[in-house]
Amino acid sequence: MTTFEELGVRPDLRQAIEELGFINPMPVQEKVIPHLLTANGDVVALAQTGTGKTAAFGLPLLQRINPDNGNTQALILSPTRELCLQIGSDLADFSKYMPNIKVLPVYGGSSIESQIRALRRGVQIIVATPGRLIDLINRGEVDLKDVHTVVLDEADEMLNMGFLESIDEILAHIPEDRKMLMFSATMPTEIARIAKKYMHDPVEFVIGNRNEGAENVRHIYYMVNARDKYLALKRIADDNPNIYGIIFCRTRRDTQEIADKLIADGYNADALHGDLSQQQRDIVMRKFRDRVITLLVATDVAARGLDVDDLTHVINYGLPDDTAVYTHRSGRTGRAGKTGTSIAIIHSREKGKLREIEKKIGKKFERKEVPTPQHIIEKQLYNLADRIERVKVDEEGIAKYLPGVLRKLEWLTGEDLLKRVLSLEFNRLLEYYRDAPKIDFIDEKPAKERKKDGKALTDKEKDRRTAEKGMERIYVNIGKADGFFAGNLIELLNHFVEGKRVDVGRIDLLPHYSLFDVHKSDARRVVNGLRQAEWMGARVYSEIAEADKDYNRASARRKRGETAEEPAETTYEYFLKKSRGGAKKPAKTRSRKSRK
Repeated sequence: MTTFEELGVRPDLRQAIEELGFINPMPVQEKVIPHLLTANGDVVALAQTGTGKTAAFGLPLLQRINPDNGNTQALILSPTRELCLQIGSDLADFSKYMPNIKVLPVYGGSSIESQIRALRRGVQIIVATPGRLIDLINRGEVDLKDVHTVVLDEADEMLNMGFLESIDEILAHIPEDRKMLMFSATMPTEIARIAKKYMHDPVEFVIGNRNEGAENVRHIYYMVNARDKYLALKRIADDNPNIYGIIFCRTRRDTQEIADKLIADGYNADALHGDLSQQQRDIVMRKFRDRVITLLVATDVAARGLDVDDLTHVINYGLPDDTAVYTHRSGRTGRAGKTGTSIAIIHSREKGKLREIEKKIGKKFERKEVPTPQHIIEKQLYNLADRIERVKVDEEGIAKYLPGVLRKLEWLTGEDLLKRVLSLEFNRLLEYYRDAPKIDFIDEKPAKERKKDGKALTDKEKDRRTAEKGMERIYVNIGKADGFFAGNLIELLNHFVEGKRVDVGRIDLLPHYSLFDVHKSDARRVVNGLRQAEWMGARVYSEIAEADKDYNRASARRKRGETAEEPAETTYEYFLKKSRGGAKKPAKTRSRKSRK
């Protein structure tokens, strides 16, 4: 078996990682470390979260740093504060016996003054989130002219968060002859474009298969009616007494609602989402890492960069539209050779999305029945019996109390005593599940959909156009093919929509258009505001989405210049008339071609 010494890792680094428990290199380290130490050319490494990526780039990076030069020589960009801190902490551990090496994480949500003071003392390695780094560059506090290595960690996540322009701006301050490393869990086409634009003859290392889920993760789904999703979630938690996992929800509102319900029902749970302050996020994460809470209910954005070991389960309270997001979610369990379970709780309209994920990750989902009350109670009883068997008894401490307790309970037989012990633990559970029905979705035959232009919309297309409860779906005529991502959408809304901040729910980014949820009360304000917006020199058109409208075909025609950019009257005016019962279908305007 290969050793770190054979890979060329220096003795001082080996001593530090051996004390951390690193014995033999993991596959990504075997491939990447020798190349970074001895070969030319940039690197694109595709590997799941938790496969040892930080050591793969961190060890050779530290070995290439000149400790006598106090200037910044290496830059690592990460999408989130949490990941930034984690990488900084790992590099500090690796460089334990390199006293002259200084590593500094810089990120938003923390004092910029203290970060500036540290930078002025000299830092060889900066680990940064893009926004805070640009702020420090603009203040003249960061000089990147001596940087010889740039690492983009979780590159696909940075892309999803709309950091492409920020990366452009940062790389403009770094020498052209830099060595560049890009680490990503998935390889969407946008990542390939970044590699082509910024990198020189990159060598690609693939650990496993492209866009593949973690090898040790079991993929399971339960199908229920939408109204029964929360009941299914509770049964899954009850059926796994030692569960330690993350429950992913689409929106901040769903996240908080599910967490509140779980807490009210007696589960050790809490929420993590964008509406929390940084201090609140830190408190929640500390409780989760310490296992004070065992179920973390989170949005994808809030959970990015979290590094928590030994998760037993990841639960998808609804599937994401982007397969890469599912890969990231499921990759949080089954790390470092351990096994894990990724569960999806879906309704019948999400079957198409499930099959699409299966094709991308190269694994089949196993359908299971929602745990029955009988099975849950048996599982809980056996778990209690196991805890009783394994409990450590303080013979000396308890001896003086035993005679009195034995006299109190001597009239009970052993069986009676056991019944009472179990009843103390399970009376509530027995009462709750006494008459509980099966909640599995039985009829899997999809209902007939209404047709548009003679073609039926698929379950997936229909679902995509359906807003969450209390929300309205908004359509905009720009998508991923236009370089438009979630971060860009938020920027447009903040810039063009007047009044209070718009609370955005689920976002679906398609190649040629996008759909997103806002509160019903904000829908018309958003549509009206976006009438003034432009993206990459083109006019943005938006409307309140219709469930049966084929936006894919409409957007394709728009790209060819065959349809109007906007109706003759504003969408606001049209829907206002419609609400009063006097609407006429908006008149078509001239196409792009005819205007020419």
